[in-house]
Amino acid sequence: MSHAQSAAPDPHLAANTALYRKIAWRIMPIMLAAYIANYIDRVNVSFAKLQMLTDLRFSESVYGFGAGVFFLGYFIFEVPSNLILHKIGARVWICRVLVTWGIVSGCTALVRTPTEFYTMRLLLGVAESGFFPGMILYLTYWFPSHRRANMVAILLAGSAISGIVGGPVSGYIMRFFAGTHGVAGWQWLFLLEAVPAILLGIVVFFTFDDRVLHATWLTPEEKSIVASEIDEEAGVKTHHTILSVFLSPRVWLMGSIYFGIEMGSYAIGFWLPTIIRETGVKDPFQIGLRTVAPYTLALICMILTGRHSDRTRERRWHIVVPCIVAAIGFALCTQGASSPLTAAIGMNMAVAGVVTSIPMFWALPTSFLGGAAAAAGIALVNCTGNLGGFFSPAIIGILKTHTGTLDSGLLLIAACMLASAALILTLVPAKLVNR
Repeated sequence: MSHAQSAAPDPHLAANTALYRKIAWRIMPIMLAAYIANYIDRVNVSFAKLQMLTDLRFSESVYGFGAGVFFLGYFIFEVPSNLILHKIGARVWICRVLVTWGIVSGCTALVRTPTEFYTMRLLLGVAESGFFPGMILYLTYWFPSHRRANMVAILLAGSAISGIVGGPVSGYIMRFFAGTHGVAGWQWLFLLEAVPAILLGIVVFFTFDDRVLHATWLTPEEKSIVASEIDEEAGVKTHHTILSVFLSPRVWLMGSIYFGIEMGSYAIGFWLPTIIRETGVKDPFQIGLRTVAPYTLALICMILTGRHSDRTRERRWHIVVPCIVAAIGFALCTQGASSPLTAAIGMNMAVAGVVTSIPMFWALPTSFLGGAAAAAGIALVNCTGNLGGFFSPAIIGILKTHTGTLDSGLLLIAACMLASAALILTLVPAKLVNR
């Protein structure tokens, strides 16, 4: 009898699960769509490169620096942007981010010189600054940490979905729109793919609520449940002031770990079409189609890993294993000229490993950052890590210009992924993050 009672489901747990499912269905589709648009507009330059470099006579180094300089603007303005979001609310600020980056991304179609290219990429970084950490911060307003890893995984599924959808769409635009009304295919790419961001900014303005207490679609009892869980969790977080974030070795450690992961992320984001082209595929549309399989695999791995991490409340190994898989994959990608099959296997491993490791990583800093420090801390970790987005394409571009291949750059990226895994295992205590 007692065993039957202990095995009975907890009605409060079931009710809470239904409540958080309701919240997820309300906000996550919009956040996911916005993140897909964000990632496409950030890395569609990797497809534009296939035609733009020839049309504008840019070198690989010019492309690599231009792709990466985006993150300098992102780095400088990210923490202020997230603090503004925390102060004035997500609805207005995320709308501003979406609309301005859509406009800047579309204007990239007008560049003619390296300086103009660098300027537009820098401005795009400024416009997008605060978007991703703002989204992560927004999730902390609605979900306690033991439910958040899966939500972050769903949000970051946008990077995989953007690869599944964005690759073929980008390739299609470049192949079939090229020359229409005298406009090059790569110019159409920037113009057409800027539109969703602007439209989504308008949607966010009219649908987002800044806080749980402002949500008219929740009952007073539901608001009370969410608010009490969030407040209870805030009591065990160790950073509550902005100053404590900047003085914390733990926060800078998180930024260092994320730097290595982002080195891998933007090696994929900015060089995957080139990696595919070096296996012998030349048509932009066919290159786009070949991005579907690795990103589909990555999406599946990301969601399953996020669910398993939340169920077991284990965080560290759910990041370390994908990092190791990605490192092996990058090493295998260097075999593209001699063995396209080996490179294809490596490409799938690299994409799946990198894409999976990112949402798993964000369970770490959000587990100990609280209060106003969460806004500054999440932004600081993200912008520090995203410096990898500057160095990764820039270094790979320089190495490719001087060596003629991507091999040395890809091996460097593999080493960065392994370094992040080593930092997690040696310096991040399990008791700090496993909850």
